[in-house]
Amino acid sequence: MIILFIIVWGMAAGWIAQLIMGEGTNWGQALVVGIAGSLGGGLLVSLVSGDGLALKFSGIIGSIVGAVILLAIYRIIKPTPHRR
Repeated sequence: MIILFIIVWGMAAGWIAQLIMGEGTNWGQALVVGIAGSLGGGLLVSLVSGDGLALKFSGIIGSIVGAVILLAIYRIIKPTPHRR
């Protein structure tokens, strides 16, 4: 059951990050960026704020911020087609 929650929350965090960055919805990208952002940003913010590993508001915000950061990094390094 926890695996399903992680997948759903990761996709939601990635989708919110895509909305913040002004991109169209790509559910595969939302899932990957959201789960990675949740692991990185959510865990870091929760531990720094003293919430531990419990699901708290600080971890939710950290998950979204982590996903936005990863999406911004992806936007910078992704190859772009050459335009004429």
